[in-house]
Amino acid sequence: MNATANLITTTEELAAVCERIARHPFVTVDTEFLRETTYYPLLCVAQMASPDEAVVIDALAPGIDLKPFFDLMANEKILKVFHAARQDIEICWHRAEQIPHPLFDTQVAAMVLGYGDSISYDQLVQRITGDAIDKSNRFTDWSRRPLAPAQMSYAISDVTHLRDVYLNLVADLGRRGRTDWMGDEMEILTSPDTYRAEPERAWMRLKTRVRKLKELAVLIEVAAWREREAQTRDVPRSRVLKDETVGDIAVQAPTTAERLAGLRSLPKGFERSKWGEGILSAVQRGLARDPKDLPRLERNKPAPNGSATVELLKVLLRMTSERHGVAAKVIATVDDLDRIAGDDNADVAALKGWRRELFGEKALDLKHGKLFLSIQRGRVVTTEAQ
Repeated sequence: MNATANLITTTEELAAVCERIARHPFVTVDTEFLRETTYYPLLCVAQMASPDEAVVIDALAPGIDLKPFFDLMANEKILKVFHAARQDIEICWHRAEQIPHPLFDTQVAAMVLGYGDSISYDQLVQRITGDAIDKSNRFTDWSRRPLAPAQMSYAISDVTHLRDVYLNLVADLGRRGRTDWMGDEMEILTSPDTYRAEPERAWMRLKTRVRKLKELAVLIEVAAWREREAQTRDVPRSRVLKDETVGDIAVQAPTTAERLAGLRSLPKGFERSKWGEGILSAVQRGLARDPKDLPRLERNKPAPNGSATVELLKVLLRMTSERHGVAAKVIATVDDLDRIAGDDNADVAALKGWRRELFGEKALDLKHGKLFLSIQRGRVVTTEAQ
């Protein structure tokens, strides 16, 4: 294979190949990008494969217009196949404000079929096809030109192997009647809300725990300020403020440069910078917010013997995962288990649809003593109470 012949560098070439690919029922897609020093990902290369050809698109080629590529991604007549699609979709959203649809994520399918939580692409290829992918070019500088022959071969191999993986997984889903089980995860992946980086919602992605409404108000405003600064300057959030620093500021709520300087998580002299002024203004806005307009603070009510209940539910979840060949992460999260332990009617995915049938009903029975766990011949088994 002459890898150079598969390189697309002009809008005309791109339009022609997209027209050919659009005649097929599916296309496999992957992207190579850089974002170590930027807020938004810099798309360097996009690679695609239909059942009869594979191409690499030089997204940085002078004068190239990627509109034909994004039009193909929006074409409802052709299924777009990715592995771990979130960052690829984020690029489409940022560049064209659209989400590829219809879409199939092989990582989600693999979890539903019992290949484990968030299996990597090379591991999935190895297990399904027996081929070993050379990942040595994965972290090369994809912005350098010309692209090296090894990079071209890697890019093309990525999407051609993905064809085989997709065909195997979709057939297995059909045989086992699990095609619909991907629904919740795919709904999240294809929701615009997943990719809208609205500063007012930036606090929601933080793991910072706040106990008071005042702290929550300051957290919301400081996180929003950081998000706007990162977007405007196109730098990573951590270049503006680290997550833990945002949390420190929310709890301490410094209103003067002197108090801001007292935070150990900030470098010396930061309080005198323009960013220091911005933080103090954000703190003041937070303190001025009406508590009635703030989101409710989640206060988990622990169930009696809650931690022990959760541990038992974890055992049941693992047993269910192994027995049915479904990744535990797809069935229920640790947060789901915590909420089930405290509330029989918790609004969690594990108590709805196929998950409830597979796990949720048994979880409630276990919680109320209608189901027992025991070990037989080294395996955990369930026994219904008599």
